[in-house]
Amino acid sequence: MGAISSLEKFGLSKVFDYIYKDPDKNMLKIMDWADKFAGNDFVAQRKAIRSAISDPNHQFYPYVRHVINDIDPKVMKTISNNFFFNVNLQGWKKQNAMREKYNCNIPWAILLDPTSACNLHCTGCWAAEYGNKLNLSFDEIDDIIRQGKELGVYMYIYTGGEPLVRKEDIIKLCKKHDDCIFLCFTNGTLIDEKFADQMLEVANFVPAISLEGFETATDGRRGNGVYEKVIRALRILKERKLAYGISACYTSANYDSITSTEFLDSLVELGVYFVWYFHFMPVGNDATPELLPTPEQRTEVYRRVCDYRNHKPLFLMDFQNDGKYVGGCIAGGRRYLHINANGDVDPCVFIHYSDTNIREKTLLDALRGPLFMAYHDGQPFNENMYKPCPMLENPQVLPELVKKSNAHSTDLQSPESPEHLVAKTIEYAKKWDPVAAAKWAADLEEAARKASEEEDAG
Repeated sequence: MGAISSLEKFGLSKVFDYIYKDPDKNMLKIMDWADKFAGNDFVAQRKAIRSAISDPNHQFYPYVRHVINDIDPKVMKTISNNFFFNVNLQGWKKQNAMREKYNCNIPWAILLDPTSACNLHCTGCWAAEYGNKLNLSFDEIDDIIRQGKELGVYMYIYTGGEPLVRKEDIIKLCKKHDDCIFLCFTNGTLIDEKFADQMLEVANFVPAISLEGFETATDGRRGNGVYEKVIRALRILKERKLAYGISACYTSANYDSITSTEFLDSLVELGVYFVWYFHFMPVGNDATPELLPTPEQRTEVYRRVCDYRNHKPLFLMDFQNDGKYVGGCIAGGRRYLHINANGDVDPCVFIHYSDTNIREKTLLDALRGPLFMAYHDGQPFNENMYKPCPMLENPQVLPELVKKSNAHSTDLQSPESPEHLVAKTIEYAKKWDPVAAAKWAADLEEAARKASEEEDAG
């Protein structure tokens, strides 16, 4: 069932057992094994991990100890097995082979909506527009995962709706596909002691709980009492030594508080392991473009994120500003795609257009279809990695992609044309352009300087 042989899994399992006898010594054994196994893949990443493990002065040294000391050993072993080896090493090799074979994008992760139903009614939530009657059946989700693994995909991310409305099916899928990692974007209010115990049993399910900031901001958007329920859920997860994180959307209204030292410190106290920041996207006919951050606000968010990476025991990612680490837009199957609760295969969780339904065609059909091939042929959409998106920073691109592929809107309640969507981002893109140009030029200059220094030292 797994991506590595039984013999290799047995040896790997023993190495993880040794970690807890002498973490400093035996974490390096894992890296020795990984270096031998990976060959020329992920060289820079493995070098960085080795430094974080062995150098007490490295900024991630405390984070590594947080992971080793505060996550249940079974969970740690399962996540490491599945994520480090299945998702990234074995999976990446197979994905590359499939990319070459089919000359199309093959994703690293698949996002899917088990349901459009939700127990909350958050202001401005695009998922809520689908209503609460759409669902992917257990068998349909199971088949998506089966197809994905044939392509080398071992990372699955649930969105919605509220995925935990489908708790029973989610746990069954975790058990059936125990070689995969399942991440879940959730409002957190349905996480209780029973479900946390089930998470501990399967050990391959990781929630990313949405927060808007502190109590006033969170309850203002999600409803009274939600913040208190989220904090209770985080404490339950911490008590059981599970892995969990936070998903945070920054807007012009909340950017300051949601990236404040006070907010990050509160998350550290709650034992959080990662924070993923998402830039507000004005998706939907009724979306408010005034919530788009200004160039100054977006720049400040990233300055803070970069600063926190140096001294907070958290893994921080800014999905709009970190484009240089992933080569620009990751949608359209280049690194991920999205399947909604109606079965429509979208290129992005924020780009609701499709020419394929998973109930009618295969995952590979979608990846080789006109829309995803338009993404494949057009990426990167800008050489400046601070301008990755075909909707937000390059608004002229998305309507052409949709027109070229004859795709249609997948918003079943209020279909939005791509022209209407990007009309909300044109002014934003104009204002961001000179800031992005200056930041990218500075990055290129810094990279050239470091390369020159390394060449001189060598």
